[in-house]
Amino acid sequence: MDIRQAEFVVSNTDVSKCPQTDKPEFAFIGRSNVGKSSLINMLTARKDLAKTSSTPGKTQTINHFFINKAWYLVDLPGYGYAQVSKNSREGWSHMIDQYFKNRDNLYCTFILIDSRLEPQASDISFINRLGKMGIPIALVLTKTDKMKQSEQAKTRNQLELELLKTWEELPPIFVTSAEKKTGRNPMLNFIETALNAKR
Repeated sequence: MDIRQAEFVVSNTDVSKCPQTDKPEFAFIGRSNVGKSSLINMLTARKDLAKTSSTPGKTQTINHFFINKAWYLVDLPGYGYAQVSKNSREGWSHMIDQYFKNRDNLYCTFILIDSRLEPQASDISFINRLGKMGIPIALVLTKTDKMKQSEQAKTRNQLELELLKTWEELPPIFVTSAEKKTGRNPMLNFIETALNAKR
């Protein structure tokens, strides 16, 4: 897939104010500071489409970007640790739940996982939560440029073993690095295939 156009559409905390559900959506979510904004910018080949920050919890709203005038890329608030109040985190959780329950045009949710860490309870819990809701997901291992191939393989194997405790079939897993642009084509091809399959 060639991304020719990528434009910001709307940012809000009210799911009812999201764009109409007449176009496919692909959502991106992960624990705070997992490298979500950097990955989105890498995928779209835009330097600052999504705002990056060294402060965890930067994304606090649902952000819609219109891609190639055909589908939406949705940047969702992170889960897990963030330097914000408990009330704010609870508000985000409710907002995210409402998003998943009301977006019939959601084709897939990419759940980003820091490849440098062993499987985190918050990641596994969130993956299982969306699985129970019947939300199509794919997993994205981020920041792989920070580690050796053997370490990447170990992390992936640990993740797969943990998921197989509850999953009969593993969701797709992508290995990425925003720094080296690793995984860009496989992810875009996956999105293109999903779009074509729904037509």
